[in-house]
Amino acid sequence: MRDGVLCIDKPSGHTSFDVIARMRGILKTRKLGHAGTLDPMATGVLPVFIGRATKACDILPNQDKRYQATFRLGITTDTQDSTGTILRTRPVTVGEEEIRRAVAAFVGEQQQLPPMYSAVRVDGVHLYDLAREGREVERQARQITVYSMEVLDIRGDQVTVEVHCSKGSYVRTLCNDIGERLGCGAALTALRRTMAAGYTLKDALTLEQLTRIMEEGRVDDYILPVDKVFETLPAITLSEKAGRLYKNGVKLDYRRLRVEETDQDIRVYGRDGTFLGVSYLDRESGELRLRKLFSIIQEN
Repeated sequence: MRDGVLCIDKPSGHTSFDVIARMRGILKTRKLGHAGTLDPMATGVLPVFIGRATKACDILPNQDKRYQATFRLGITTDTQDSTGTILRTRPVTVGEEEIRRAVAAFVGEQQQLPPMYSAVRVDGVHLYDLAREGREVERQARQITVYSMEVLDIRGDQVTVEVHCSKGSYVRTLCNDIGERLGCGAALTALRRTMAAGYTLKDALTLEQLTRIMEEGRVDDYILPVDKVFETLPAITLSEKAGRLYKNGVKLDYRRLRVEETDQDIRVYGRDGTFLGVSYLDRESGELRLRKLFSIIQEN
């Protein structure tokens, strides 16, 4: 089995860790990582990185996410979704235009307070562990960006929206805050992630599909190349000699390589088209410095 990315359509009722645990059993390998945790009730795109591709998890250039979310007006819960305990019910007296205006008001940069039922840590402890003990602690609001949020459907007290947002955004908190703006409260009832790390539902397999193709010996046909997650970055191709030096950790003079200066990271390929790694330009030293090596180190 080659290194790369398998995009999974996470089922509801499973944590992201549950998916990784099942995949370790299916693929017979332990070296797996994933991009972007999903709540148990959520479904959709969960990119899983295999082997050396796990090195990409902490340097992904595109960490925006897209979701389709449905929330119910008129209720407030302790988890901000339908899995929690209802804390308050209020009548829904707002019309469609008011709902659309409230949704539109949350587009843009903003400060968002992480919910107590979240994986955010305070003094080294997950907020959800504190919440399960019945404790509520002070949290720091975080800067997020909602690039777009469009109302797709309104049926009674159920509203469905499509959201494009930055890393660290909590969609259930957005829904809760929309409900508060409308004066009736709201709780998330369904959430499906449609894009993460540049992968979409078109790239995704169910766990059942993965099991079948593994049994058929066809899993390599579905493993996506890891450099796809870096496709928005500029790229350079090294000569055979420079590629060999690069893989051995030798710092190369990027000016001699005639690399165009950029503040972005750079995809680095070998002469044969093999993806070697991700680097950056150190302008002070003039060197092409390695951020992560994805190719096997060249033996002398």
